[in-house]
Amino acid sequence: MIKRETYMSRIRPFIGNDLIKVLTGIRRSGKSVMLTLIQEELTDEGIDPGQFISLNFENMSNAHLCTAASLHEEILRRAAEISGKVYLFFDEIQEVSDWEKCINSFRVELDCDIYITGSNARLLSGELATYLAGRYVEFVIYPFSFREFTELYRTIFPEADDRQCFSGYLTLGGMPYLGNLRYDESASRQYLRDLFNSVELKDIIRRNNIRDVDMLERIIAYITANIGTTFSSTAISRYMKSEGRSISPETVLNYIKACSDAFLFYPVKRQDLQGKKILTVNEKYYIADHGVREAVFGGNMKDINLILENIVYMELMRRGYSVTVGKVSGKEIDFVCEDQGEKLYIQVSYLLASEETVQREFGAYANIRDNFPKYVVTMDELDMSRDGIRHRNIRDFLLAKEWN
Repeated sequence: MIKRETYMSRIRPFIGNDLIKVLTGIRRSGKSVMLTLIQEELTDEGIDPGQFISLNFENMSNAHLCTAASLHEEILRRAAEISGKVYLFFDEIQEVSDWEKCINSFRVELDCDIYITGSNARLLSGELATYLAGRYVEFVIYPFSFREFTELYRTIFPEADDRQCFSGYLTLGGMPYLGNLRYDESASRQYLRDLFNSVELKDIIRRNNIRDVDMLERIIAYITANIGTTFSSTAISRYMKSEGRSISPETVLNYIKACSDAFLFYPVKRQDLQGKKILTVNEKYYIADHGVREAVFGGNMKDINLILENIVYMELMRRGYSVTVGKVSGKEIDFVCEDQGEKLYIQVSYLLASEETVQREFGAYANIRDNFPKYVVTMDELDMSRDGIRHRNIRDFLLAKEWN
């Protein structure tokens, strides 16, 4: 089991206090394992595991506890038998109706430390804001980074070098369970297809009562084919019309929102770097795991430029950056990244194979006058840094502990 210290280091300061720890992220990204890692850490600190109450609400044996009233009654009964602080771990809490009231009640009634997971971003909207406002802290759990993938991959293929590991990562992506399948390509693809179907059915269609499943699938296929490409809901609406299907831009946006709420896609806004304002049209979207894209739709190697961009974007999210697409003097910066006042600019390309490509990627920074780090990230092995702009091989970039 990979220890996932990136997340543990963020969660650790909140262990034992009365803030509710909420772990969200796409289905099967490792949220349940994080609960286990937290329990291990508590045990190492001397907490008796007998003080833990752990429930997974996708387990049929817990179906009778999927209402706030029944869960409340069961937890109070179990807690009465525990001396000292009670540690509550609730996996996929969104399966419990009115769960917010229940969790808030535990917080008030018990001496407890609460951890919950969910596979939908709307977990933290609506009634939760009323019942738990200011009383929770959220951690988004993403699929494996290249560093985490490499760590697990080498337990199975100890001789694999960074290049071989990255080749595997490009095709298979970062879903943690693939290690259990020993990264067998056929079994991994089957697993990723089933995972995609599960996200689509449980977290998008059922949760949003979507009736036109064919239209949803067409929109998902369109976005997946065009990750990292700027487009609007109107463009998708026009495309569907050319395919003989009619849908309004507003409905397109609702469908995309449902996919984003299920953490399948991440929207990235565009920013005018000169006017310092967020542009309201033509967002970009990236997929939570590029391995799912390859398994379901194929074409990762054909679209290698987009996949490398997707990999870098997800790494930025893991590291806690706020990310926009930069627009300056008619040129586009792939990623403008901010974190606590620090800024970072990143251009991603497959190879700097021609002088034209070199001029395009490095030239994008020509009108940016500040002194924040500027990177061009590619698959090239040779360092082609120039004019204060740092060039990095993507493997080295992803494995680096710091970029500033």
